[in-house]
Amino acid sequence: MEPGGLEWLLVPMQQLVSWGAAGAMVFGGVVPYIPQYRDIRRTQNADGFSSYVCLVLLVANILRILFWFGRRFESPLLWQSIIMIITMLLMLKLCTEVRVSNELNVKRRSFAGQ
Repeated sequence: MEPGGLEWLLVPMQQLVSWGAAGAMVFGGVVPYIPQYRDIRRTQNADGFSSYVCLVLLVANILRILFWFGRRFESPLLWQSIIMIITMLLMLKLCTEVRVSNELNVKRRSFAGQ
């Protein structure tokens, strides 16, 4: 068996691992928010979720994108920032809708009770 005999297998495996690692980097930050999003939507209660977390992550990821224009870094990190910004905007949208609808329900109940 020649030394380069397994090269036909190692090169695609290396590329597959590289793509997998890049995908994990891009979407790894979003994964914890999926159960939280589903729970808030199911219960219609956003009391346990802090919008300040979204603010901090939005600012951090916007700054990372702005830094990318000055000094280029790996594209999976850029895509991670874009995906995280979209995720945080979706979380803020859901939390705002839930909190507004809950406040309207409380106001309707208190008005009907008087």
